[in-house]
Amino acid sequence: MASLLAFIQIGGAVALLLFGLGLVRDGATKAFGLRLKTAIGLGTRTGGRAFLSGLVATLGLQSSTATALLTASFVDRGMIRGRMAQIVLLGANVGTALTALIVSAGIEAISPFLLLLGYVMSRRDNATWAGTGRALIGIALMLVSLSLLGAATQPLRAAPAMAGFIVLLDQAWPVALLFATGLALMCSSSLAAVLLVLSLDLPPGLAVVMVLGANIGGAIPPVLATLQSKAATRRLTVGNLAVRAGGALLALPFAGLAGQALMDMPYAGLAVMAHLGFNLLLAALVWPLARPLTRSLRRLLPDQEQQGDDAPQWLEETALETPQMALAGASRQALDIGDVIERMLDQTRVAFRKSDDAPLEEVVALEQRVDLRQQQVKTYLSRLGRGATEAERRHTINILDYVINLEHVGDIIDRGLAVQVRKKIGLQLRFSDEGYKELDTMFLQTFEVLRLAQTVFMTRDSELARRLMELKVEIRNLERQSSQRHLIRLREGVEETRETSSVHLDILRDLKRINAHFISVAHPILDEEGLLFESRLRGS
Repeated sequence: MASLLAFIQIGGAVALLLFGLGLVRDGATKAFGLRLKTAIGLGTRTGGRAFLSGLVATLGLQSSTATALLTASFVDRGMIRGRMAQIVLLGANVGTALTALIVSAGIEAISPFLLLLGYVMSRRDNATWAGTGRALIGIALMLVSLSLLGAATQPLRAAPAMAGFIVLLDQAWPVALLFATGLALMCSSSLAAVLLVLSLDLPPGLAVVMVLGANIGGAIPPVLATLQSKAATRRLTVGNLAVRAGGALLALPFAGLAGQALMDMPYAGLAVMAHLGFNLLLAALVWPLARPLTRSLRRLLPDQEQQGDDAPQWLEETALETPQMALAGASRQALDIGDVIERMLDQTRVAFRKSDDAPLEEVVALEQRVDLRQQQVKTYLSRLGRGATEAERRHTINILDYVINLEHVGDIIDRGLAVQVRKKIGLQLRFSDEGYKELDTMFLQTFEVLRLAQTVFMTRDSELARRLMELKVEIRNLERQSSQRHLIRLREGVEETRETSSVHLDILRDLKRINAHFISVAHPILDEEGLLFESRLRGS
């Protein structure tokens, strides 16, 4: 009975640890999510910056899995090269190890203060303050969970059965490696598994083996989450798993020596130091091999050819007599149009970054597809049965408004953005570093606005719609600040700024217009709840 109670207490402590991790991740995403994504998107121009961006993002999100999936989303859209993405994940692995080091540093005494401060901050309306407060609450709960974990494992350390089990594991390191792998996979967190190992009284060599297994298990969830993704995305997560598993297997014979060397480390426990040392060594060894690793993965998981089809995928003729089914199909077709728009933006950004107009040829073809799909949706909904209710008619109007806005965005990309990018390429214009970064940041934020708009369109969630409207203010401020900085550089006589002035300002204007079309999907949702003014003019 005592053993059962001890296992329940350990399970509860681990659950609290995972809950705290989730709070930190959600809070950091709410407060700094766009900045973290922008940091990853912009921080991959060199290997050092890619490594640092992965490390910083993981320290913020408290999860290398979250960083891996975020990086995978950029790879899926062609915004990060495979080699740089692998280096980002090397940084993410080190970030997880640093997180374990910080959490295990014996600062449990400040958890009440963090709880109080986090609660006060989370009550603020500002998203940054509220998100930061939520993250602080999560950190406090993680610290509390470590204290609970230590107390819960105390009876097991002295139990004869536990001692016998540890002896068996110590005599079969491959089994211990698999056991720790399964533990980390079950928790979906190598951090949680390492901290659990830290709370147990294990022989040095066995502790190192368990840490190696936790590293393998922590790399499996991203692979499972991207099984249905593009080949480029799967190459990233499979490559990270291969690196961690290969490194763990190579380190396994030296676990005893490493355990003895780390026994007397003064700052933190052996498991945490082994976790940090393994990932630092792995990063140092794999970084120079990132290019051949990427090539090998490309041969293992080659890209698949995709064929287009002019026929609409979701507009079924048989559904027209059932308005709910017809509207569901039209909504899915509208989302497909949004995906095509995202691809157009992707290719335009690629052409902008590489000064290569080849990707713009696809933009022309995609714009024609957007026009065709938009017309198909309008024609389809015009034939909707007369038995539609008032709510269904309003839904029809919302779908039509959204696809019309997407069609306008396609026109802006094809006749505005693409034209400016061609001008940049044709005249061989070179932006200043500051100007280029400002425009690329605007591109990245436009992608995030589109993805949120797609979600708002389908869910009609008022909180997400409110967040979308808040992004409108951020975009407007970003465009204004970039224009002001551009003018300052002009006054300072920066040569690159003078040559690119027209292109810079036109791209900013077009991206701002594109974002306005995306954000308009939130208007009817907030208007129904009486949360919008008819005019932005102040009252007299």
